[in-house]
Amino acid sequence: MSVKVGKFVYWAPRIMSILFILFLAMFSLDVIEPGRSVGDIIIGLIMHNIPVFILIGLLIIAWKHELVGAVTFITAGLLYSGLTVFNAIQSEIPWYLSISWSLTIAGPAFIVGILFLLNWKSKRQQNLK
Repeated sequence: MSVKVGKFVYWAPRIMSILFILFLAMFSLDVIEPGRSVGDIIIGLIMHNIPVFILIGLLIIAWKHELVGAVTFITAGLLYSGLTVFNAIQSEIPWYLSISWSLTIAGPAFIVGILFLLNWKSKRQQNLK
């Protein structure tokens, strides 16, 4: 039973982080509009995907060093939650919309970060034995 849990804790954050990064990258497709030049579209895609590129680089490191993944994704969730709350305070967005937007992006980031943390702890306990 523990082997199945160990495999789940190992693979779940890696697969979920790839899906999360693809989900974030999907939002950059809004720059593709009729009438825009190819150069404008390419620049827009690059600019919108800067967080995606950073997360890909950190995921490559986190693949072997789970603590990096835990810190990265939990921090990403906190940053996005903070930005959402700040945006809600500055504008007249209802609080319930702010929470739902925050949970859409920050929720999966927190889950991935916690799974990386569990994997790191599990790996650390196995090394102590």
